[in-house]
Amino acid sequence: MKILQRPVAILLSLLLAVAPIMPANAALVGNSELLANSSHTQTRDSLRQLLDRQSAQQQLQALGVDPAWARERVRNLTDSELARINQGIEHLQAGGSDVLGVILIIFIIFVITDAIGATDIFSFVHPVR
Repeated sequence: MKILQRPVAILLSLLLAVAPIMPANAALVGNSELLANSSHTQTRDSLRQLLDRQSAQQQLQALGVDPAWARERVRNLTDSELARINQGIEHLQAGGSDVLGVILIIFIIFVITDAIGATDIFSFVHPVR
C-alpha cells in the first residue's frame, strides 16, 4: 500500500495543478431558451402525428414524396426549419385545411433545401452553384 501512496500523491498533485488551466463554462439558461426548446419538441411531435394521418400520406404520395422519408426528414429538421414550420402552423385555419397547409409548407421547405443543395429530393429542382 505504501508503494502506491507516492505515485498517487504525485498524480493528484499534478491534476490539481492542471485543474485551474482547464476552462469551465457556466451560464444561466433563460426562460425563452427553455420555451423555444419545448416549442420545437411540440412542433416536431405534431408533425409526426400529422404525417401518420392517412390523408397526409396520400397527399405526400401525390406530390411524389415517400411518407417514410418525410417522417425521417421531420426527425432531422434543424431549429430554424422547425421555426418556419411552426410559424406556418400558427397561421393555419382550424379545421380540415390544416393538413394540406402543413404539407404545403413542408413541400416548400424541401424545395428550398433542394435549391440550396442541402438535399437532393426532387429532380426538377436544380441546386444553386
